[in-house]
Amino acid sequence: MRRARIVIVGAGFAGFAAARKLARLARGRAEITLLNPTDYFLYMPLLPEVAAGLIDPRRVAVSLPAALPGVRTILGEAQRIDAETRKVHYTGPEDGNGEIGYDRLVLAVGSVNKLLPIPGVAEHAHGFRGIPEALYLRDHVVRQIELADAADDPAEREARCTFIVVGAGYTGVEVAAQGVLLTRSLMRNHPRLRGITPRWLLLDVADRVLPELGERLSHAADRVLRGRGVEVRTGMSVKEATSDGAWLTDGVFVPSRSLVWCVGVRPDPVVKGLGLETMKGRLVVNEYLHVPDHPEIYACGDAAAVPDPNRPGEVTPMTAQHAQRQGTRVARNIAASYGVGEMRPYRHRDLGFVVDLGGTQAAADPLGVPLSGLPAKVVTRGYHLLSLPRNRSRIAMDWLQNAILHRQTVQLGLVRSPIVPLDTAAPELPTIPH
Repeated sequence: MRRARIVIVGAGFAGFAAARKLARLARGRAEITLLNPTDYFLYMPLLPEVAAGLIDPRRVAVSLPAALPGVRTILGEAQRIDAETRKVHYTGPEDGNGEIGYDRLVLAVGSVNKLLPIPGVAEHAHGFRGIPEALYLRDHVVRQIELADAADDPAEREARCTFIVVGAGYTGVEVAAQGVLLTRSLMRNHPRLRGITPRWLLLDVADRVLPELGERLSHAADRVLRGRGVEVRTGMSVKEATSDGAWLTDGVFVPSRSLVWCVGVRPDPVVKGLGLETMKGRLVVNEYLHVPDHPEIYACGDAAAVPDPNRPGEVTPMTAQHAQRQGTRVARNIAASYGVGEMRPYRHRDLGFVVDLGGTQAAADPLGVPLSGLPAKVVTRGYHLLSLPRNRSRIAMDWLQNAILHRQTVQLGLVRSPIVPLDTAAPELPTIPH
């Protein structure tokens, strides 16, 4: 491989996998630059456990300089990409501007919160996409229980002990499952709240939770949630959010100070600024993961509309499993473009999915085998440990300590609401609410 300038934008599952594989294939014969707003790769599947106070947030953050020797890391956020001059223009963490030239470009910018034109949601709801949001939610839940203890008004107490989660996909289900266990633990330390049961609502317009999974696992997760007292309401969403609660689509007002937005994601808007063909906001690529007519530009993960060979005419879904595999394939194809190895189309085999429901409960379908309860829990934790590039022993130690010790339930006060707005990017306003 000749000395080339390879720039990777984004260090999520796709970008991190591409950088790690390229660092090995290049072996010092290419300049590899990784542009990312943070200096770490975030293992998002374990964020609900961070929010529940079960895992130290540092465990899910993998240092890029430490994990990617030989790769130059630049802190910044891509603002514009000029395909004609082959330059990436970015803004640094202290608002300084910069640009990077490239011979090969990998776009792995990922996704942002999916916003809908529902009044009050952008102002009063909070998403769940990173460590700041997880820490904020944990502090917020602890604070609401403590404020409920201090309140004398029964209506205020009830509102502060009510939590609404919108979206019953993987994230929403795990947030609700872990959240109800957290609030139960908190209530034990507040004798004045005896007799009050924390209320958790899980809403989704779909007809069942976890619609991405088969009905058997969906029903298993539903039973666990309902058994813990979570009010699972399918075929329903929020019509309007206020500072005092939320109006549901059935016309009922639910007093609450907590609205967690987990309805899904959409591709990062920077993709649209390329002036290249997109499909529902995702950059169109061929089976080799590069842009037609621009073989020097590759895209993978949530930002790319990658043809799905298992479903002709469709693209791969926006999952971490696809992102990681696509990142590795992009790295191999870039190396092949310089004569190292052979360029091949993206192929995949579905390994199944795992959903951690807290405690000893989980739902999983490894290689298509449906599991629930303790066997699924073992598979789920084993999958996460194998998928983590680092910090495995530290996370295993956190799990062990939480199995024998009480969880710590204090406010850290590190993240306040203005720091984690839901509208982290320009909102997309579809005509039909999802």
